[in-house]
Amino acid sequence: MKLFNTYSDKVEEFKPIEEGKVKMYVCGPTVYDYAHLGHARCYITWDVLYRYLKFKGYDVTYCRNVTDVDDKILKKAENEGKTPQEISQYWYKQFANSMKNLNTLKPDIEPFATKTLGEMIAMVKELIAKGYAYEVNGDVYFRVKKFPRYGMLSKQPIDKLESGARIEIGEQKEDPLDFALWKHDEKFGYNSPWGVGRPGWHIECSAMIRKHLGKTIDIHAGGADLIFPHHENEIAQSECANGCKFVNYWLHNGFVTINKEKMSKSLGNFLTIDDLMKNYDSNTIRFFILTNHYRMPVEFSDEALQSAQAGVKRLTNAKGKVDENFDITKTDEYKAFVDAMDDDLNTSRALAVLFDLATKANKGVEGAYTTLYKLATTLGFTFEKATLSEDEIKSVLDGVNSKVGKSYASMEDLIADRNKARAEKNWDLADKIRVALDEAGVILKDSKEGTTWEVK
Repeated sequence: MKLFNTYSDKVEEFKPIEEGKVKMYVCGPTVYDYAHLGHARCYITWDVLYRYLKFKGYDVTYCRNVTDVDDKILKKAENEGKTPQEISQYWYKQFANSMKNLNTLKPDIEPFATKTLGEMIAMVKELIAKGYAYEVNGDVYFRVKKFPRYGMLSKQPIDKLESGARIEIGEQKEDPLDFALWKHDEKFGYNSPWGVGRPGWHIECSAMIRKHLGKTIDIHAGGADLIFPHHENEIAQSECANGCKFVNYWLHNGFVTINKEKMSKSLGNFLTIDDLMKNYDSNTIRFFILTNHYRMPVEFSDEALQSAQAGVKRLTNAKGKVDENFDITKTDEYKAFVDAMDDDLNTSRALAVLFDLATKANKGVEGAYTTLYKLATTLGFTFEKATLSEDEIKSVLDGVNSKVGKSYASMEDLIADRNKARAEKNWDLADKIRVALDEAGVILKDSKEGTTWEVK
């Protein structure tokens, strides 16, 4: 299996530290607002890597953090008259729900920054003791020039960084390049050896990785926007504190763009996952993201998502049943799928294999559906038809009743009345029922066996 390592800037053969085991860390969300399509791209990408490593037989420990102490959280708390804890807890629940709706697997470990403060303080103390950091009036900064390899990940030599560096008003750094490990904060801070304050963003990940995965890990992944300064700073502080290599493989996914601009909250051009899922299901969003190589930018458009929707239907509407006794590893398609995924997660090639299998499954080729199902679920696609809860069904019926002027107590009653209307050529009533259901996201399917309904 080969992966593109951002640090070396080349594709490398993947060799874990411990044979058969993988320690993997992904930078998680700062919980203060809805997750958007850019987050979906990131977390679906690394969900696929996680699933595929497990598919290949690795024992994977996947850790993804939650940043629940941050300037953005504090600002929102002040604006809304709430505590930072109330803000972070509410938005974490929204994030978790969005990830569940996207069918991403939960990480094995999901540490919160505020639960790891002791480890952060310990790491900062070590850096001060070793001369890599210094304290000024309650702030603690990392001495960047004490780490000669600074800039290696982002390919920015220190002298180039120096020319654009400056000291913000209120900062008391020895050097403009130095970054904060701990910030003095009387209002929202925590007790520390340097007075009341809170951690800098970068130290959070370093401390959580060391606590839960160890001093050196196999894979550290995240969005390309984190390469500098976040991941660059993680490397510097971790390697100086731990005295050893921090990460063997750095992986980064590309941006989602709209009109060639990166999707982000600061630009105000983001689409939330919740809004997207009003029109598209998790399979469609996943397909849209996996059609493109993970390192490349993805240009968002409704046309692209509609195309993805059509592609998903080709896969999930394939005919067949899963035969657990069929050995998919003997098929040419299995080999082609593995070759594609082993080539730096070439998901577009992997999807082409799935299309081939869908065609063969519809022709009744033995084992084609089983192979399709098992490989597609490895990419995180689900073949289960969407269902509605009792409350959701009641809501659909209430909507139909108000539009049609009837009082249906169940979907069965509604279908029976619609079929009766069709038999009696009462097309007006039949069409009203169909349109009302369509508006509620439900479609009827007629066949020789009768009429059934399903969620669009």
